[in-house]
Amino acid sequence: MSRHVFLPAVDKGQFFCFPDSIGHYHLNPNHMVDRQTGELTMFNFHLVSSGKGYAEVDGRVYPLHAGDVFLYFPGQAQRYYSSEEEPWEVYWIHFYGTLVSEYFIDRGFAHFPLYTLRQWESLQQLFEILLNETKESGGLESARISMLTYGLLAEFVLYAEPLGVRRGNNATERIMELLPLIQEVAQEPFELDNWAKKAGMSTSYFCRNFRKVTQRTPMEFVTLCRLRLAKQMLLEAKEKSISVIAESCGYPSSSYFIKRFREHEGITPTEYRNLYI
Repeated sequence: MSRHVFLPAVDKGQFFCFPDSIGHYHLNPNHMVDRQTGELTMFNFHLVSSGKGYAEVDGRVYPLHAGDVFLYFPGQAQRYYSSEEEPWEVYWIHFYGTLVSEYFIDRGFAHFPLYTLRQWESLQQLFEILLNETKESGGLESARISMLTYGLLAEFVLYAEPLGVRRGNNATERIMELLPLIQEVAQEPFELDNWAKKAGMSTSYFCRNFRKVTQRTPMEFVTLCRLRLAKQMLLEAKEKSISVIAESCGYPSSSYFIKRFREHEGITPTEYRNLYI
């Protein structure tokens, strides 16, 4: 048995998150997905609500049961399938959003896709509500659908815990521990070699693992942290000039700051500030 709804596309910048499709599979022992790196360009989120299945990550096979979840970032390779003897029941959603990656990374969700939930029944209920809403409205109630999707993701973030096997990846753990520290001092000059030493890695190994965890280079991550601080200051410290904000966020050159801001946001810092006056 299966239910699925495909939704009309919306402008990716219109909402924080929005589903491309959502569904529910039950008693399908042949359910199997094998995607290569780069094949799916949006987030893929599944909740196992009964039965048993498997996910393969970095060449290892992990069994999944009721309450287990997997979250794949855009572009990640994916291989998962139902048990033939105990077919799983899964709820799933494919979704996108311009700031969703930052949202998950800031909360420690990146690279390794397997989690378990302490209170997964409430997440199942949210899936049912979203399924019914999308089916009844035909995807036309876009604001409400986006709101419900965010509620589903927030529920996951609130109760999710890494599947126990995750703790075996020491390199991943060391990178994850450093992310909040890097974010805290992002406005200071970024010394790549020093951060690699703090992680106990060579610079090249640090960069390779950093990209695996965050889907970004270290400098790309620092840039996002700086621009997030800049947006906050633009709105909360309106008496400060663009040049002062630029320097406070790690950009001694205001012209370079404006260039980087425009590349990421599509508008200048002044235009961004004026949007909220």
